[in-house]
Amino acid sequence: MDVPDPVKGVPDWLPPESAAFHAVERAFLAAAQLGGYERIRIPVFEHTEVFARGVGEATDIVQKEMYTFADRGGRSLTLRPEGTAGVVRAALTAGVPRQQALPVKYAYAGEFFRYERPQAGRQRAFSQVGVEALGSQDPMLDAEIVWLGYEALRRAGLDHITLRMNTLGDREDRPAYRERLSAHLDRFADRLPADVADRRHLNPLRAFDSKAPGMEAILAEAPRLADHVNAEAKAHYAEVCRLLEAEGLPLTHDPMLVRGLDYYTRTTFEFESAELGAQNAVGGGGRYDGLAEDLGYSERVPGIGWALGVDRTVLALRGAGKTPPRPPRVQAFVAVADAALTGAAFALVAELRRAGVSTDVGVDGRGLRSQLKAADRAGASVALVLGADEAAREAVTLRDMASGEQREVARGEVAEAVIDHLDVA
Repeated sequence: MDVPDPVKGVPDWLPPESAAFHAVERAFLAAAQLGGYERIRIPVFEHTEVFARGVGEATDIVQKEMYTFADRGGRSLTLRPEGTAGVVRAALTAGVPRQQALPVKYAYAGEFFRYERPQAGRQRAFSQVGVEALGSQDPMLDAEIVWLGYEALRRAGLDHITLRMNTLGDREDRPAYRERLSAHLDRFADRLPADVADRRHLNPLRAFDSKAPGMEAILAEAPRLADHVNAEAKAHYAEVCRLLEAEGLPLTHDPMLVRGLDYYTRTTFEFESAELGAQNAVGGGGRYDGLAEDLGYSERVPGIGWALGVDRTVLALRGAGKTPPRPPRVQAFVAVADAALTGAAFALVAELRRAGVSTDVGVDGRGLRSQLKAADRAGASVALVLGADEAAREAVTLRDMASGEQREVARGEVAEAVIDHLDVA
């Protein structure tokens, strides 16, 4: 019987490659913590209506990309294709808007799933870190969110980050614009790709998501959403941009930036990396002031957030020759020079681990030289050799793996000696 192949578009990441993913994720979450965003855990799957109503029935995600299945009770469930709808649903279910002071700030990390054609930077299972702030329309919160996203990418190691921004106005601005845009697309009906043609009346804004040949020229002549945005929304966006520009963020206003989810309102933004090819976006987000109502809540709960792609950021870092280094697997390694001393070795390992020292131990009766090579491969700073002579003297040989220098340490002082050595190293 053959070992099953991995599912197409669902890659495995093993050490040492996986270390880069963990490093990027930690950098993103550290940036979120700077703004007081607390970790939230959301389900991997939800009732399908959470995404159908939240993300939008006319989006590519809902129409083409969701992994949806019926459970044994006949309920339609969907693996999460994005994080925002699930976070907002969780907050509403818990009654957060009525029970806690607003805004509330959440951060999350995990795997997400979309049925797409696998290619570099676009897989069917992918990792993201996101933040969401619920309960305020203050433009300073928009600026904070964008700044934290930029800082997160910078902390992960990216240097050449492009920030594109736009305002989509309020939902009340959309009907007139959709009518004009739909009429514009009708003029080119025979040149539209099938998916745009099918949706040009239901949700013509999705035309801006299309990468089909010829669409760029068609959309270049399209009416501008900015001409239909109300004065308050324009002032809001101007203040967001003013705050970010004062902090030196290199933002570019892009009137064509719409993004692929229907819940966005007002501020939208996208981060791009020059180190990636066609799939150059490493993250983005925006404001979603009507999402709570879309999910059935009786009150408006404004919100804004972003999601950053861990996989794409790792690819961008590799393109720049800046893959995060693999950290040492352990700090200390216990080498057992006498098979009769496995009990003593196990006790020493347990003692070091209790003291907070990551420690591994030689197994399978390997020779001392082989064990020291294993210690070196594990990145250990120190090896502790436990042999018959040392045991007779109630001592352990402490070996500095970098210099090769070694000294004998009394058994009762080993943990302290290792910690002192690590502090010096």
